[in-house]
Amino acid sequence: MIGNIRERDLRGVDLNLLVTLLVLLRERSVSKAAECLHLGQPAVSGALARLRELFRDDLLVRAPGGMRPTPRGLELQSQLLPLVTEMQSVVLQRPLFDAATSERRFTLGVMDWVNAWLLPGLLARLAAQAPHVSVAVVATDRFRVADMLQREDIDLAIGPFSAGPAWQRTEALATVPYSCVARPDVIGKASKLTLKQFVALPHVMVTYRGAARGIVDEALAQRGLQRRIVCTVPGFASVPPVLKAMPAVATVPKVLADSWRNEHGLAVLEHPIALAANQVAMVTHQSRDNDPAVQWLGQVIRAASQPGR
Repeated sequence: MIGNIRERDLRGVDLNLLVTLLVLLRERSVSKAAECLHLGQPAVSGALARLRELFRDDLLVRAPGGMRPTPRGLELQSQLLPLVTEMQSVVLQRPLFDAATSERRFTLGVMDWVNAWLLPGLLARLAAQAPHVSVAVVATDRFRVADMLQREDIDLAIGPFSAGPAWQRTEALATVPYSCVARPDVIGKASKLTLKQFVALPHVMVTYRGAARGIVDEALAQRGLQRRIVCTVPGFASVPPVLKAMPAVATVPKVLADSWRNEHGLAVLEHPIALAANQVAMVTHQSRDNDPAVQWLGQVIRAASQPGR
């Protein structure tokens, strides 16, 4: 038993029959009820027979000009109408989300350099609009993001992710090109490295899976060139101290390079290779389409990703 509900009493009751009964009592005609319900007359006649058996009453009887409810039918109409109306409201009502009072905890899967670019502005907006909301940020990448969404380890993810499964919802947020970064003394007064200078320098590379080959190496290989990678690191946070300690160059998203210029005194240069820019996207599972809290968070993330608008 659930509360005061006896499951065995209701197991054999088709709740759709109650809707049919209310329409029949309102229209007082099988043909008119069938038209309202978009059903054939035989189906509605069959439903009426089942209703008579269920309630052990004729419910509606033939009368001049149509059908007339029995006293039991009128009684059921007055009892069932408010109940079915309330049930319809409960089933169809879209849940609401009040950002000002919610204590929801969101879990975001974010690639590390996207954290540095987006998180400060996002948290500032959340603090202003939803002071009781909290955020847990976990690391992800294009290799893991689909599994994390499928397992519901995260509510949504943000990063330069490739196309995913059919259930994955993907919304473009920003296009972020690449820049070169190095100590000022490493590149001198140049504002842009030549391809020859770029290849001649030692390189620091960020690689999530330890592979010492990436889009830069692919682009160089097409030109018959190869760079010398002296250090690989698993995340972008390690790059500035490494570059400050050795005469090397790194290829990083421009939003990071611009911030490192101020924070770490690194020089930022236009990249000598026309690399495809990062297409940063927000991705969710289709199961979150009707989650008003996640939809609201998506709006805040959009605004944080385009602060100038």
